[in-house]
Amino acid sequence: MSVFNPYVLLGIVLFILSAFGGGYYKGGQDEVTRQQLEIAKLNAEARQKEQALTAAVNAQATQLMKANQNAKLLQQKRNADIDSGTLKLRVQTSCPIQAAGDTATTPRDSVQATAELDREVAKSLVAITDQGDANTRQLNACIDAYNSAYQTLRSKP
Repeated sequence: MSVFNPYVLLGIVLFILSAFGGGYYKGGQDEVTRQQLEIAKLNAEARQKEQALTAAVNAQATQLMKANQNAKLLQQKRNADIDSGTLKLRVQTSCPIQAAGDTATTPRDSVQATAELDREVAKSLVAITDQGDANTRQLNACIDAYNSAYQTLRSKP
């Protein structure tokens, strides 16, 4: 048996190739395992951020609901006051701009003419402002939720 025997050379080449192949396979499996661990770690971090975002949005929603309930109670009280006549809505009926031929009077000398609005008209006008206030509260809650989510996503765990 000589080293130059083709079967011996073939055996040596197959041994070297199988050693490299086995190392390559083991390295590939180790890399897959490392990637799976990294993915699991990133998924855990994402779940933590998701829970923080959910908590922040729920807190904003709860705060908005409380603010809307408080506003509704105030609206009901105000509407009851309007209905009972305790609260009256008045509007100015004279024009504060003077014509060129009018004599100049000081504001403290003039008596402003006002008119009291009908109760239903007053409630309707105030309802418009109530809707504007509700929209503003909702918009502010959305802005706060966005800012909270932005800060949560921006921070590194």
